[in-house]
Amino acid sequence: MADELDVEAMITRFRERAEAVRNRPLPPVGGEERTLFIRRAQEDFQDFAIIGDASGAIEDGILVLRVDLRPPADS
Repeated sequence: MADELDVEAMITRFRERAEAVRNRPLPPVGGEERTLFIRRAQEDFQDFAIIGDASGAIEDGILVLRVDLRPPADS
């Protein structure tokens, strides 16, 4: 499997998923359902965006994703 996995393509798909979540229309729901939908969309976006920002490699048969979570350096 590791030989078949295109890590960059996988990361690109996660970037595309993050963008799709960001542009997902809000369904006609209200109240608690609306709040739940919005919270899940925010969590989906965050999860997809984190992996979409990763650099990846396969090292000794292990998929390694590196994500820099440090705040941007002040210029």
